[in-house]
Amino acid sequence: MNILAQWFPNVARRFPEFIDSFVQTLIMIGIAGAVAFVLATLFAVILTLTQRGGLAQQAVVFNILDKLINLFRSIPFIILAAALVPFTRALVGTAIGTKGAIFPLVVGITPFFTRQIQSALAGVDTGLIEAAESMGMSTSKIVYRVYLRESIPSIIRVSIIAIVSLIGLTAIVGIVGGGGLGDFAIRYGYQRYMLDATYATIIVLVILIGVIEFIGRQLVLLTEH
Repeated sequence: MNILAQWFPNVARRFPEFIDSFVQTLIMIGIAGAVAFVLATLFAVILTLTQRGGLAQQAVVFNILDKLINLFRSIPFIILAAALVPFTRALVGTAIGTKGAIFPLVVGITPFFTRQIQSALAGVDTGLIEAAESMGMSTSKIVYRVYLRESIPSIIRVSIIAIVSLIGLTAIVGIVGGGGLGDFAIRYGYQRYMLDATYATIIVLVILIGVIEFIGRQLVLLTEH
């Protein structure tokens, strides 16, 4: 604590608040990441099945979903978060704090996450899919036993990329009162010129990303075959 007070005096004086901000960031990453993963996997599977040459080719469904994903990906997150304030307030009752940050984070990261998982599914050997079809497997079984099971290492890799991007979005959402370390750095490091608050936030986020990437690499090693 003496070292903390020496190098980061403003953070040391507000250490409980700094810890609360870190916990808020973890909550946002955990909840928004989990919801986005489920939605992105669903959308990626739909896109994979309905694309030209897919197991359930459907041009209308594919084009609508594909264009919507491109639309939301093209909107800068800070503008998207501000535009979603009325919807966030109607959905969860508030547009500020950790609770109010979850919805815009999900909307912001899901399109990117979808493209990442879609690319992972596209890497599955077409020979395996054809073999599964020749065995009379249903589409749902092919999705589960071939597409998803065979692409687990790739899905883990792209999920790590998406989570790192999500961490960046949690920092941005602090600008619109989303809470977390981004909010802490903005209120103290930027608005009150307490640079040690900014540096402490950067250090913690870099360490957090390093831990997540390490865990991701270990999971990839465990699942590759």
